[in-house]
Amino acid sequence: MNILICNDDGYLAEGIRTLARVTSEFANVRVVAPDRDRSAVSNSLTLDRPLTIRQADNGFYYVNGTPTDCVHLGLHAMPDFVPDMVFSGINHGANMGDDTLYSGTVAAATEAYLLGIPAVAFSLHDKTERYFHTAAKVAWEVAKYFSQNPPKAPILWSINIPKVEPEELKGFKVARLGRRHHMQSIVPAENPRGQPVYWIGLPGEAQDCDSGTDFAATAEGYITVTPLSIDLTAYNQMPQVQEAIRQWSL
Repeated sequence: MNILICNDDGYLAEGIRTLARVTSEFANVRVVAPDRDRSAVSNSLTLDRPLTIRQADNGFYYVNGTPTDCVHLGLHAMPDFVPDMVFSGINHGANMGDDTLYSGTVAAATEAYLLGIPAVAFSLHDKTERYFHTAAKVAWEVAKYFSQNPPKAPILWSINIPKVEPEELKGFKVARLGRRHHMQSIVPAENPRGQPVYWIGLPGEAQDCDSGTDFAATAEGYITVTPLSIDLTAYNQMPQVQEAIRQWSL
């Protein structure tokens, strides 16, 4: 089995090193990741300049682009390795609720899914690197499962791992996406020339964190697995739209 690994934290991140090490016990692995932190770039593609692929001393490949760029290059510019799956992560920080729309880690998995490749995104609800041994245990279980049960059709799963010790994990739980109300603060500052600049602040607290959501389950110590869909159509609004366009004329 061949597994292409990507992330959005960059090829030097502890999370991708952990995921590559664990996955290599069960599959042939190739890492193609951004050359630097590209968090929150979502599914963006680099169209205004050419992309390059370089290989680091540890064998990882790095690209001067986004996670989505990396998946495309890994699939179409490196024909000597044909992946059966794409693993993305392990992200330094959770990707739950509507945060998944911003995540480059989830975007890498999404792009693979769009291209017909089964994909799984891994995220750790911690940014201190203290719990990567917990994340490694989870990734090991997932990699083992897929090595024995290769997907017969494309899937897109998002896995979130709580920041607890391995022995404190309560198990796996299927969960729906919650909702975080993004009341992001804008933090004003000045550059060295005294000109105003602005930072995007931290997101707000989760607003939909009821039982059954990824927010609730990870807070209880569960590893959440959320199957994702990319159909954004609001089917329940179609009658309303149909009624509106009946009244429009050109």
